[in-house]
Amino acid sequence: MQFGSFLEIVIFVTAILTVLLILLQQRGASLGAGFGSSGELYTTRRGLEKSLFVTTIVCAVIFTISILGLLILPA
Repeated sequence: MQFGSFLEIVIFVTAILTVLLILLQQRGASLGAGFGSSGELYTTRRGLEKSLFVTTIVCAVIFTISILGLLILPA
């Protein structure tokens, strides 16, 4: 398996994981938040919510680095 093929697989998997992790997060889900009248207080993330947040960031970073690696890789 070539390195370029490996990066393409990593890009595909991390893209799907990032989308799923973003959809699992529930912040600002109310309709009023879309129009600027959320009225919610800021709370800190704890437990599973914090783990989802950190995992989403890690997947997004891996996705970005993989794309840059594929662009830099000679064709």
